[in-house]
Amino acid sequence: MNLNVTPLDFQPTNELAVEIVERKGIGHPDTICDALAEKLSAELCKFYKENFGFVLHHNVDKGLLLGGSATPSFGGGEITAPIEIYLVGRAIKEYKGIKVPVEEFAIEGTKEWLKENIHALNPDRDVRIHCLVRPGSVDLVDIYMRQLETGVPLANDTSFGVGFAPFDEVENITFNVEKVLNSKEMKEKHPEIGEDIKVMGVRKGGTIDVTVACAFVDKFIKDINDYVEKRENVRRIAEEVAKKYTSREVIIHINTGDDVERENVYITVTGTSAEAGDDGEVGRGNRVNGLITPYRPMSLEAAAGKNPITHVGKLYNITANQICEAVVKEIPEVEEAYCYIVSQIGKPITEPLALDVKIRTKDGKIDIYKDKIEPIAKECLADISNIWKKLVAGEILVY
Repeated sequence: MNLNVTPLDFQPTNELAVEIVERKGIGHPDTICDALAEKLSAELCKFYKENFGFVLHHNVDKGLLLGGSATPSFGGGEITAPIEIYLVGRAIKEYKGIKVPVEEFAIEGTKEWLKENIHALNPDRDVRIHCLVRPGSVDLVDIYMRQLETGVPLANDTSFGVGFAPFDEVENITFNVEKVLNSKEMKEKHPEIGEDIKVMGVRKGGTIDVTVACAFVDKFIKDINDYVEKRENVRRIAEEVAKKYTSREVIIHINTGDDVERENVYITVTGTSAEAGDDGEVGRGNRVNGLITPYRPMSLEAAAGKNPITHVGKLYNITANQICEAVVKEIPEVEEAYCYIVSQIGKPITEPLALDVKIRTKDGKIDIYKDKIEPIAKECLADISNIWKKLVAGEILVY
């Protein structure tokens, strides 16, 4: 295989003077778009497999959320104009005389996801859903269908994927603060905490500042004093989570745009800024590892909604992270790993044009570990045809 193993010969991220990490929570408009595109892809995969025996060509990775209008108020406000969601892309809508209910999957799947994940939103009343999915281009469909003859998926794009492992302190804090605040258990105990939570972790030297933007649900907050108390509760929860991942000084900031004296604070009717304050788009949020990390390798690929059989923009980003995670787990001497993979359109997806694994080791040696890394990379590439099953089952997320 075209594997290179090269050194990470620059300063570790967690030793830099400054580090920045971001995560957009499940209720952020961009993350909603990613999740809904991925939901539609999963529904198509299941239908194609059940009815035709294999997954047909589709890319439903273009989605837009147009924010509505709302008048939040302590004790409960109202939605005055609905959220508009547009699901756009390409898919085979009929095969061998069987029609694929793409629009039904888009509308019902969106409502199902919103009911499950945005607890204060009523999608039947507060959301309008538009499905604008059309058939794919002949050449891309032809490349896709050729896999039936070869038995090996062929890359439907010339693209690349990147990944790294392990997460450092700031990355773990940023990721897990959002996950805890948006857990089902947290919503049951504190329904005033909305799902639109954005976390920005910034380390300056030995101090980590964590800024959390948290949309509160207005009907669960009596007045400004109740808001301030519940905001402080969120700060304490975030601080408890952060301290599990670092011994450095951590300072937590919650809703720094609030003006308490004027009672101009971050309350919403639904728990998401999508109701009025913000719009969303597929691909503008978290990378496939759940973070936005400007000090690490990142792809600008919008992975959500892309077909999980041949689209390397999705599969190689997932696989690159899997390779890195396996390398640092299985080779104790490797402290850190980066991975870069590139494809050529029409070539077997298991045979990348180049695969570069960069490592940092405890002993400073590099070449002696290539023989251990190569079988790991081969195994991950060989398993690439099973990724779609894990995506459909929700075992792998790309946002």
